[in-house]
Amino acid sequence: MAENLLTQVQIPQQKHYNGVPFPAVLSPNPNSTISQLSQIIKEQKPWLSSLLNQSGAILFRGFSVNSASDFNDVVEAFGYEELPYVGGAAPRTNVVGRVFTANESPPDQKIPFHHEMAQVPEYPSKLFFFCDIEPGSGGETPIVLSHVVYEKMKSKYPDFVERLEEHGLIYIRVLGEDDDPSSPIGRGWKSTFLTKDKSVAEERAAKLGMKLEWIEDGVKTVMGPIPGIKFNQVRQQKIWFNSMVAAYTGWKDTRNDPVKAVTFGDGQPLPAEVIHDCLRILEDESVAVPWKKGDVLLIDNLAVLHSRKPFNPPRRILASLCK
Repeated sequence: MAENLLTQVQIPQQKHYNGVPFPAVLSPNPNSTISQLSQIIKEQKPWLSSLLNQSGAILFRGFSVNSASDFNDVVEAFGYEELPYVGGAAPRTNVVGRVFTANESPPDQKIPFHHEMAQVPEYPSKLFFFCDIEPGSGGETPIVLSHVVYEKMKSKYPDFVERLEEHGLIYIRVLGEDDDPSSPIGRGWKSTFLTKDKSVAEERAAKLGMKLEWIEDGVKTVMGPIPGIKFNQVRQQKIWFNSMVAAYTGWKDTRNDPVKAVTFGDGQPLPAEVIHDCLRILEDESVAVPWKKGDVLLIDNLAVLHSRKPFNPPRRILASLCK
C-alpha cells in the first residue's frame, strides 16, 4: 500500500480546492523498508497517477535524490515516453539521459506563467523538475491550476474569452542562428530545429505547423492560429492552455517585441489591460514553494501552468519533458 511507503504532508504554501491539496506533497514513510524513490515509484505507479490526476502536481520532498543521474532514474521509473525538445523557446543543455537544464536565462529575469510548449502542436503531457542546488534566495517555480484561471477569466472577461475560443492565437518569434543565453527565449534556430540545414529546419517547422521567413541574421517564425483554450478530456474541464501572457509580457530581447509576439488568430492585437489582469489572476492563484535540495516536482502540463521567480545564485534546477 502507498501509505506504507509514502506519507502525504502539509506545507504552508499549499492551496486547497474542494478539499484537494495543491500541490500534493509526499515524503518518505520512516517505517518503510524501501527508501529509494525510483523503487517506490515503480511499486506505486497507479496510486501516484491517480494522485497526480486529482491534484495536478506532486512535490516529492525528503528523498535521497542527490544528483542528475538519481533524478534521471526517478523520471525513468514512471515509464513516460520522452519528448524531444523541438520547437521550444528556452535555451537548455542536456545533462544526462533524459535530463536537461531548466531555462538558462539570467537570474534577474522572471519567466512568466506558461504551459510548457503550448505554442506548438506537440507539447509534453508531464514535466519533472529537480532541485540540484538550492537558490541563494528566490528562484521558486510558482504553479497555478489552469482550469481555475479559465473560470476566473471567463467570469470577468466573457467577450474576450469567447473571441479567444473562436479565433485562437498566433505566436510570432524571431530566432537568431545560435543560442543567446542572455534571453529567456534565446534558443537559436539551429538548436530549436536540431539541425544546421535550413531546408531540414523548414521541414521540421512545417511538421509543427510553423511558417519560417528567413531574414538577414536569423528567421521569423509564425505559429498558428492555434487554440488558446483546450478541453481537458481526463478532467472534463476547459483549461487556459496558451502562452499568451508569457509571450505578451516576457518574449522580449534584442530581436523580439513582446506586444507583437502574440495576437488573436485573425491578426488583431490583444487588449493590454486584459492580459495584465490575467497576469494578476495567475499570480493570485499561484503557489510558490521554496526549493530544497533533492526536491522533485512532477507537473501535469495539461492541468498546471508554471513560471520562475528571479533569484540570487547559486541555483540549479534540472528538468525532463515527457510525452
